[in-house]
Amino acid sequence: MHELSIIQSVVDIILNEMPKHGLTSISRIVLRVGAMRQVVPDSLQFAFECVQQGTPLENALLEIEHVPVNGRCATCHHDVAMQHWLDVCPLCKSGNLEIVSGKELQIKELEGD
Repeated sequence: MHELSIIQSVVDIILNEMPKHGLTSISRIVLRVGAMRQVVPDSLQFAFECVQQGTPLENALLEIEHVPVNGRCATCHHDVAMQHWLDVCPLCKSGNLEIVSGKELQIKELEGD
């Protein structure tokens, strides 16, 4: 379950950043998670509930924003919503798609006091 190591890293980053911003507690966290990260949202939520105990994040809500995989055709520059690794451009039929979103793993927002 790589979700536990992911969420532990997220919590470590937040705990490290809190003093720099004068925060003593966190009430809400929004994570952007790309589909290519192959993260199971329920497992990520469960892992967060485990590691937040006894920290300034203890009462925080975790919101997960899912980012779909999108590509751009390197041949005709058309943007493509990708469903499979082997997708082709619907306009020019080129298989030369560059992934432009779906790899994200970012702390998007924090709320706290």
